[in-house]
Amino acid sequence: MDGAQGITLAAVGSHFFVGLSRAMILFIVTSGLSFVLGILRVPNIAHGSLYMIGAFCAYTFNKLFGGGTMGFLAALLLAPLVVALVSLIAERALFCRLYEREHLMLLLFTFALMLILDDLVKMIWGADYRSVMAPEFLRGSVNLFGSSFPRYNLFLLVVGPLVAVALWLFTNKTKMGKIARAAAVDREMVGAVGINVSWVFAFAFVLGCYLAGLGGALVAPTISITLGMDHDIVIEAFLIVTIGGLGNMAGAMVGSLIFGITQSFGVLFWPQFAIVFPYLAVVIILIIRPTGLLKSVW
Repeated sequence: MDGAQGITLAAVGSHFFVGLSRAMILFIVTSGLSFVLGILRVPNIAHGSLYMIGAFCAYTFNKLFGGGTMGFLAALLLAPLVVALVSLIAERALFCRLYEREHLMLLLFTFALMLILDDLVKMIWGADYRSVMAPEFLRGSVNLFGSSFPRYNLFLLVVGPLVAVALWLFTNKTKMGKIARAAAVDREMVGAVGINVSWVFAFAFVLGCYLAGLGGALVAPTISITLGMDHDIVIEAFLIVTIGGLGNMAGAMVGSLIFGITQSFGVLFWPQFAIVFPYLAVVIILIIRPTGLLKSVW
């Protein structure tokens, strides 16, 4: 904590906004996991692998389209669609047969699927580190409240709330969203009125996995893309879902903000133990609110 003596207000503001931008990535990935948990009751450990596939696909499409703005937009549009296609194949071939099984079996199955997807990524892209360059208009930094803030992080601060609003509108204002919520509560009743619940679940699963791929594509310009990047994100995502409330979208946002900001301030105040801060926050929250900050849908 000795380093805290030279901390300025500008540094605090800078780390706060960096934490917010990190929270937006966490929210996009976690919202997909929470959506699948809320509708299907499936604790998908392979969610992190889909995030990693999204990042690697973003690298491939960015390179294929020549980089720059065109490559970035192509990666942002196409990489999540590839992840959605992979998840649709997995859901129709495997998941749809397991929804009625106990959660332990689902955990073991998704863990096995994670290992398979990790090996497939290694076979396709190899073990080398990859990187994606942000487009020209998102490079550099801007002055924000007296501190320098990367333009790409500012872009993430815009995308995150847009995704949150889109999810809210989908689940609360569209027919498909209302059917999915009804199927989560009573799938037999939904099936009794002539709705194909199996395809409703498939759509919900694919949408959740699409968000994982979108998170991977968005994070690609900010980190090194490598094997194993899925492990950290899936641990963080499950912790966020737990403290926010299982299946609760608003809880996913609150949990992501807590995780991202505490991690960023940990780097500022005690960099040697920065990783401890978000986990300490999780422990404190679960001691005070064992069921999570907001109401669980389970």
